Amino acid sequence: MQRATYGRSPPLHHPVPQHVSTVPQLRSPPPPTSQPIAGYDGSPYPQQQPQPPLPGANMFGQYGNFINDPAAQLASQFGQTAFRQGQEYIEQNVNRFVNVSALKHYFVVTNSYVINKLFLVLFPWRHKPWTRRQAAGPSGQEAWYLPPRDDINSPDMYIPVMSLVTYIFLQALISGLKGQFQPELFGYIATTALVAVVVEILGLKLGCYLLSVSNESQLLDLVAYSGYKFVGVIVTISIAEIVNGGKGTGGWIGWTVFIYTFLANSLFLMRSLKYVLLPENNSDSRGPMQTMHPLDSRTKRNQRTQFLFFYAYIVQLFFMWILCRS
Repeated sequence: MQRATYGRSPPLHHPVPQHVSTVPQLRSPPPPTSQPIAGYDGSPYPQQQPQPPLPGANMFGQYGNFINDPAAQLASQFGQTAFRQGQEYIEQNVNRFVNVSALKHYFVVTNSYVINKLFLVLFPWRHKPWTRRQAAGPSGQEAWYLPPRDDINSPDMYIPVMSLVTYIFLQALISGLKGQFQPELFGYIATTALVAVVVEILGLKLGCYLLSVSNESQLLDLVAYSGYKFVGVIVTISIAEIVNGGKGTGGWIGWTVFIYTFLANSLFLMRSLKYVLLPENNSDSRGPMQTMHPLDSRTKRNQRTQFLFFYAYIVQLFFMWILCRS
């Protein structure tokens, strides 16, 4: 039996609204805030109210009483005692070789003294007088040399030490600009400079011993004077490197500057070391400054003059040449 066929029904169309209405969005009101109960913050444990600080109490609490602790005071006293004993031990052992109180005398300098001294080392040609100034001692019977701060002719160790350090860094800087810097270079330059100073001082001491020259402060004076040559060496290296474009101290300009600084340093040493090797014969011999008896023979004085000339010119020429070429 066949089902009867009917005609197709038309498609269904959904109605389209003609007026679009906006539905407002509804939000739930915020939950009511409940007032917390005094002394209760939701924790089941009882809370302690902070106590206001008492007047005069330490703001750091229990740690603020560390200084007042007996154990801390005992440790502080023990540290001070140990430091004091160590300082005394060092001074006692160092004083065996070097008189610390006398060494401090050579570092009493001012800015004006340093500037004038550097000018004197480089331009000693017209400087007068060269004699060192003296001051009467506490008893009035002894005379002592004034410190460098009060006397331009007094030797110091500030300029020699700073010149030595500057020389080491200057040579290292020049090597670095040439691309030849190595960390070992500092040790090599410092060793060369110190060996030159030590050998020079040993030769001076040997000459003073053979010529019977004695002075309480002679060693420290010789150490100070042996370091002034670094001023001329620094000037020579600096000018030569700038003029020659980093090609060293060669050339006629470098040699001209070297000869000038060498002659200036030699004349400075000749005039300054005269009071050590050729002291004036004063009838009033006071304290540690009398280094030569008035009755010394003319022969010995001539020997001292020749030794002074040999040291100021021949020895200085040799060591300054090594330092400038190293």
